[in-house]
Amino acid sequence: MNKSVAIPKTHSKMRLLALSIIFDAIGMLSLTIPFLGEFSDVIWAPFAGFLMTRMYKGTLGKVGGILAFVEEVLPFSDFVPTFTLAWLYKYVIKKENAQ
Repeated sequence: MNKSVAIPKTHSKMRLLALSIIFDAIGMLSLTIPFLGEFSDVIWAPFAGFLMTRMYKGTLGKVGGILAFVEEVLPFSDFVPTFTLAWLYKYVIKKENAQ
């Protein structure tokens, strides 16, 4: 028998925020090793773009995925918290409900 547990909407909203902060922190790790760390972005950038499209559906996910990819590929732009900004846009600016 398969029982599913319902997760309250506020938990999924906060979980998405926590994941966004974690992924932004991972993206910023390349700043810890000047110049050499930027090469790790070659691996992280496509993955970050993919994660953005999976976390945020629709137009926000598509545009956010492209922006996350570009932000990670460009040198010295890793300080921009792309995932957290997407979360703020969705839940604070657009005031959407948790899914």
